[in-house]
Amino acid sequence: MEITLIGMGMGNPDTLTAGAWTALEKADQIIGAKRLLEALPDSVKADRLAAIAPAQILQLIEQAQGRPVCVIFSGDTGFYSGATQLTPLLEEKGYKIRVLCGISTIQYLAAQLHRPWQDVHLVSAHGMECDVVGQVLCREETFFLTGGKVTPETILQRLCAAGLDDVQVTVGEQLSYPAEKITSGTAGQLQGQTFAPLSAVWVRREPVPPLPLGGALADESFLRGETPMTKQEVRAVVLAKLAVLPGETVYDIGAGTGSVSVELARLSPLVRVIAVENDPAALELIRCNRERFGVYNLSVVPGTAPDVLAAGSLPAPDAVFIGGSKGRMKRILQTVAGKNPRVRIVATAIALETLQEVLDGCRETGLDQVQVTQISVSRTRSTGRLHLLMAQNPVFLIQALHPAL
Repeated sequence: MEITLIGMGMGNPDTLTAGAWTALEKADQIIGAKRLLEALPDSVKADRLAAIAPAQILQLIEQAQGRPVCVIFSGDTGFYSGATQLTPLLEEKGYKIRVLCGISTIQYLAAQLHRPWQDVHLVSAHGMECDVVGQVLCREETFFLTGGKVTPETILQRLCAAGLDDVQVTVGEQLSYPAEKITSGTAGQLQGQTFAPLSAVWVRREPVPPLPLGGALADESFLRGETPMTKQEVRAVVLAKLAVLPGETVYDIGAGTGSVSVELARLSPLVRVIAVENDPAALELIRCNRERFGVYNLSVVPGTAPDVLAAGSLPAPDAVFIGGSKGRMKRILQTVAGKNPRVRIVATAIALETLQEVLDGCRETGLDQVQVTQISVSRTRSTGRLHLLMAQNPVFLIQALHPAL
């Protein structure tokens, strides 16, 4: 028995392929979402059975007892389609499967906008949470299917909150239907407007000048002012010891100029970096450096740790860098370990007293897997025809993990 899986395009019969029309006209039963079945013209005489869940569709197919069956899906069968879940169930039962692809939402909207879409980053936010800002930073053009918790309004709000007010956004509603509406503007211009929850959102941002790959940019790359900054060589080791993965949340406590925050954010657009700092001049530098490097996955939180860390609005950290504690090291360690007992921590210290404070705090917090590394760096300085090595301040790096790790 052969089962035909059909991509219906946008749902409007005008977007059906000729092959799909022929299969539907020959079918005895058509299974699919109610709205798709209702969109079929009266010329399609097959029995129409409403079902969405793969197990329910499979049950209806088995009840057909060999009669020609078509299963219809919105859009294209290979673009975030329910066909992906149904196909292995049918194969397991030994059914022969024929797939007739349809016109996907991105294809249709691209045609309406007269744009190519081969380089667009495709994301489904339909019925699932997603990192909107991180996904937009992955590529210059990003396409979202929305619905559920993530709506066009959600996307616009998150873009503007991250400082991406100027990116170009197009929202497609009721595509291919008589009520079709396509709205374009900057995120800032469109924020506050209301859109259909089930929409297509296309985000375009200006190309960002390329930077060297890897971590540890030159110190001169950052805007600094009079604020202390973690030096290039130390930043390189900090990044290695934190071992951050895409999708993780990282705190930079006592962020200073934001040099470490920027380096962390550059690791992947899908890393969420939260810079905590209480000095107004430093906060402005962090914001300026965020703009300078285009790392909008970096959020700036004004205030003093650990007080601001206890706020329920901050997500639990996977990793934490402590560049400054203002004498609150023990409380900071206890707070971050309380938010996530498996957190990875790296702290820096110049003074021996600070080193001891970190070690005592780790012991009292239960962070027993502690490793101390001392870094000494010398840089050359030209004096006439000579090059002299000038020592930088030695720095202690303390890496701490929960014993369960």
